[in-house]
Amino acid sequence: MTTRSVEHEITVEAPAAAVYRLIAEVENWPRIFPPTIYVEHLERGEGEERIRIWATANGKAKNWTSRRTLDADNLRITFRQEVSTPPVAAMGGTWIIEPLSGDSSRIRLLHDYRAVDDDPQGLKWIDEAVDRNSRSELAALKTNVELAHASEEITFSFEDTVWIDGSAKDAYDFVNEAGLWVERLSHVASVRFSEDTPGLQSLEMDTLAKDGSTHTTKSYRVTFPHHRIAYKQVTLPALMTLHTGYWTFTENESGTAASSQHTVVLNTENIAGILGPEATVADAREFIRGALSTNSRATLGHAKDYAENKR
Repeated sequence: MTTRSVEHEITVEAPAAAVYRLIAEVENWPRIFPPTIYVEHLERGEGEERIRIWATANGKAKNWTSRRTLDADNLRITFRQEVSTPPVAAMGGTWIIEPLSGDSSRIRLLHDYRAVDDDPQGLKWIDEAVDRNSRSELAALKTNVELAHASEEITFSFEDTVWIDGSAKDAYDFVNEAGLWVERLSHVASVRFSEDTPGLQSLEMDTLAKDGSTHTTKSYRVTFPHHRIAYKQVTLPALMTLHTGYWTFTENESGTAASSQHTVVLNTENIAGILGPEATVADAREFIRGALSTNSRATLGHAKDYAENKR
C-alpha cells in the first residue's frame, strides 16, 4: 500500500501556547477553520480524546471520527481517523507548534494517508483535498489567532426560545424538513435541499427581507434526532464573515422548549456601504440580530403551530 506524507506550514504573530490552545479546543473549529461544519466530543480522557468531525472536502460534506493525543508540554497534537470515508483508506497526522519568539510561532501540519485500493484517481482526489483544506485551515488559523486579541465586539452570540405545548419530535421534524419551507414559511422564496448522507444536509435558500430584497444563503446542517440541528453558513450576507448556530428541542412533561442560537462575526469593512457612513459596530450588531431573530422567531412560531396541531 502506498502511503503519502505531506507537510504544510505557516508563521503567525501569536505566542505558541495561544496557538496550541486554539487547535486543542475543538469546539472553536467551526469558527476557525472554513471547511469545518461541526465537531462533537465522543470520549475525553487525560491527554486522549475521540471526536467526530463534519467538514467539507472539495465542495462535498463528509464526516469522520478521529482519535487525538494532546501533548501540551511539547505543543504537539497527533490525530488519526478511525474509519475514513472513501476514497480515503487511512488518514492521520500531527500539529506541531514551534515558538519563534515570545509573540510569533510556526505551525506545521503533517498528514499521512492512503487511498482505497491504491487507486491513482482516489489518491489524486485526496492530494487535492488535503492541500486545499490544509492551506485554508492554516490561513484561517493565522487570521483567527492574530485577531484573538483584537476587539471582541465584532463577535457575538444570541438565542431565541419559544415554548411549545407539543412534542420535541414534531417541532424538530418541522425544522429538519427544510425542503418544505418554501410552502411553510412566508419569508422563504425558494429552497434547494439535499441529504445524500443521512444526518448531513445541504440547504441553499432565497429569503425575503423586510424591504422586499432577496438574499441567497447556503448552509450545511448536521442533525441529531430529535433534539439538535447544528449548522454553518457557507454563503454569507455581506455584513458577516461567520455565521454558525443550532436549533435545540428540549422536552419535559409539560411541553418543549425550542431554541435557535446564532454566533456571528461582523464584516466591519461593509458596515458603511450597507448601513450608511455614520453606522457603528453597535448598529451592525443590532441590524444583524434583528434580521436573524425575525427569521428564527418566524420559523419557531411555525414549528410551534405544527407541533401543537399534531397533538
